[in-house]
Amino acid sequence: MTHVEDDTTVVLLKVEEAARRLRIGRTTCFALIRTGELESVLVGGLRRIPVDALAAYVARLRSTQHAA
Repeated sequence: MTHVEDDTTVVLLKVEEAARRLRIGRTTCFALIRTGELESVLVGGLRRIPVDALAAYVARLRSTQHAA
């Protein structure tokens, strides 16, 4: 059985899946979404994170921390 983390065709992640990939807690992930730091979309009533939003978030963190 293939896990979501192994499936390269997945384009949207559940908040819990995104948090696991970022190695942060679910609550922290929701806080990042709430502040707009981590992009998310609504599909019906479900909150989802585009896979490429994770890389964009990390890239912003890196550029901010390198500039400091």
